Amino acid sequence: MADRSPRVLYITGWMRSGSTLLGNILNELPEVRHVGELHYLWRNGVLGRGSNSTCGCGTSLRACPLWSGVLEDTDGTGLEATARRTVMRQHALLRTRHVRTRLAEARGQVPAAPGVDELLDRTARIHRRLVDDGAGRLIVDGSKYPAEAAALLGRRDLDVRVLHIVRDPRATALSYRRAKQYIDPMSPARSSGYWNAFNLASELVGATAVGRYLRVRHEDLCARPADVLADVLRFAGLDDEPPVDARGRVHLGGNHTVTGNPDRLRQGVTEIRPDERWRTELAPRDVAGVTALTAPLLRRYGYPLLPGHGDRAHPTKASAEPVPATAAQR
Repeated sequence: MADRSPRVLYITGWMRSGSTLLGNILNELPEVRHVGELHYLWRNGVLGRGSNSTCGCGTSLRACPLWSGVLEDTDGTGLEATARRTVMRQHALLRTRHVRTRLAEARGQVPAAPGVDELLDRTARIHRRLVDDGAGRLIVDGSKYPAEAAALLGRRDLDVRVLHIVRDPRATALSYRRAKQYIDPMSPARSSGYWNAFNLASELVGATAVGRYLRVRHEDLCARPADVLADVLRFAGLDDEPPVDARGRVHLGGNHTVTGNPDRLRQGVTEIRPDERWRTELAPRDVAGVTALTAPLLRRYGYPLLPGHGDRAHPTKASAEPVPATAAQR
């Protein structure tokens, strides 16, 4: 195991924003491991309560040669008992409503609530195990729980950086209109509410994590993959060249991702390209509704209020402005 603390790139923001693709691209670099949505290892992988619980290698998480070894660490209480306790405490302590409290604890302003240290100790042990299993340079965790990111920032035995991915809420609203293998459909209004809440909560984390927070847009990653990936790599402390060619193509190999978008199972040459289908496929009434509900953050992130007017160039952000509102619960 490396002498330094495990380095973790924790991805936050609302879902359907491209974190799976970004993580799998980074996974192609030496000693970098994209673990998918690690938060769901216990609920999906052990208890079987969620969907899409296959490991990225194609086996069940409990049969995977990587995760079966990780899951042996149960503190002597048994695998399912450990999983039930972990999931219960995740629900009680790591929802979006808990961001401010977890940040206060991470800064040492208040004592940690009962159960927080146990959760974080278990996560840190997993990270150390992953370093031993080949993730010596970087672990990419796409769990997207802002409160978990906040809590992990307080760990002195981990080198945690927070990557906040933003996508146009009208594109995510279109994605949620259709039921998928691993997610239920959601109305544009509800999707917009979550989009606001998770992005505000992620910014709150960023306002505290000076020098350890970077915000990127999904649309910029698709339009300029090499440039955005280079920014992400520098932020993560890596000096590699982005593993994409001049046409935005990358060859994806195998991975050991936990849950997430089924696209994580695909291998071979993948071309990164913009997806603007919401402009023609999302009903005008829904476009107007989502725009109205998310207008303040649309402007903040450089998105157009009116379709067809183009968006502003929006460089990556290494710091965050103050957040004006408390994020709603997950």
